[in-house]
Amino acid sequence: MSAVGAVFSCSCLRSGVWLLKPGMQKMSSFSLHTAARCAARDYYEVLVLGGGTGGIAMSARMKRRVGAENVAVVEPSKTHYYQPLWTLVGAGAKHLAASARPMGSVIPSGVTWIKSQVVALDPDNSSVWLENDTRVFYKYLIIALGISLHYEKIKGLPEGFNHPKIGSNYSAQTVEKTWRALQDFKEGNAIFTFPNTPVKCAGAPQKIMYLSDAYMRKTGKRSKANFMFNTSLGVIFAVKKYADALLEIIKDRNLDVNYKCNLIEVRADKQEAVFENLDKPGSTEVYQYEMLHVTPPMGPPAVLINSPVSDANGWVDVDKETLQHKTYPNVFGIGDCTNLPTSKTAAAVAAQSGVLDKTISLIMNKKFPVKKYDGYTSCPLVTGYNKVILAEFDYNAQPLETFPIDQSKERRTMYHMKADMMPLLYWNALLKGYWGGPAPVRKLMHLSLK
Repeated sequence: MSAVGAVFSCSCLRSGVWLLKPGMQKMSSFSLHTAARCAARDYYEVLVLGGGTGGIAMSARMKRRVGAENVAVVEPSKTHYYQPLWTLVGAGAKHLAASARPMGSVIPSGVTWIKSQVVALDPDNSSVWLENDTRVFYKYLIIALGISLHYEKIKGLPEGFNHPKIGSNYSAQTVEKTWRALQDFKEGNAIFTFPNTPVKCAGAPQKIMYLSDAYMRKTGKRSKANFMFNTSLGVIFAVKKYADALLEIIKDRNLDVNYKCNLIEVRADKQEAVFENLDKPGSTEVYQYEMLHVTPPMGPPAVLINSPVSDANGWVDVDKETLQHKTYPNVFGIGDCTNLPTSKTAAAVAAQSGVLDKTISLIMNKKFPVKKYDGYTSCPLVTGYNKVILAEFDYNAQPLETFPIDQSKERRTMYHMKADMMPLLYWNALLKGYWGGPAPVRKLMHLSLK
């Protein structure tokens, strides 16, 4: 790859021959998070797109590989959220503020923070285009752009959130509305939806149902509520072991499930939700609601649609074992923006980060990647204010459990791990590049059992 950059008399840049590019004055408008006092640059050894879980974890790992001055993160947002906490925020068990940190506080010290948005990827020339017609080149690119929410694909949203009785745990702007709708519930239908698209944390749409049920039982409102989980899927959960356990809970708590039922319109002024029957095209049904929790349709970020790095559906096209791009050997993907055939969760990102770190290290040393990602992902299925079923599984939808116990059972210990331990692990280990998933713990646990 040709080294294209700019000449700067700055000691924090590695020595080398650089080509002066016109238009570099535009770079001065960027805000940069870096310990070194360098002018903005248009070349980095490792460029990370996205300041979410995968992007921050990998920037920390790459800092240790190549040095902070050679790593940059492109991220326009000012705030980083620990989104798995939002299930509990929507149920009143945690505060939204506990899930938020300033972006600058989670980007590794010394790593450059480019506060801009990616508008195009040009992997044939090892570069990306940012806002203001600015180009940045790289030696290695890590794409960690996450997944986009599309409330607007449901007629009547997002403007419907201006009305009461409706919320969504998938957005910082709407998660607290879920808690208000739950508190304000009087009598009628409590409806929870699952869209006809890929989603992140596929267990979250039903977690809030179980928590809402528990809240109404505690406050004496349950007898006045009719619970419905309207899902576009044909099953309650993809892994049979956990699906069987959830179906028992659903039966015991008198919760209704409507399969192949997809939300297409919200008439918030009338408290009506319109669903289509996916098995009967053109057939719709209108439900009155007293509380509505919306899981929005989701998809790849707009910049990835029709991009050279993406597959036909717009997801970054990576090898499912090494996370290296299938066409461009210096491009890698991690997390929700990829086409990895596993659930899109923070736990999956943790496991992927350890594998990707090894993959990139070997490629930097001109070796073939050998570490393989097995599709590990986890979903702590919150079934009450002190109960969790800890689902862990692999690419084949087979349980891949950490503890030598039956994790399909509701446990208080797993709830505290979800609510109290995992946030600490996230902020202090995963984002700092020290947590690559529970595989070592799993081996130790099962070895001790033997």
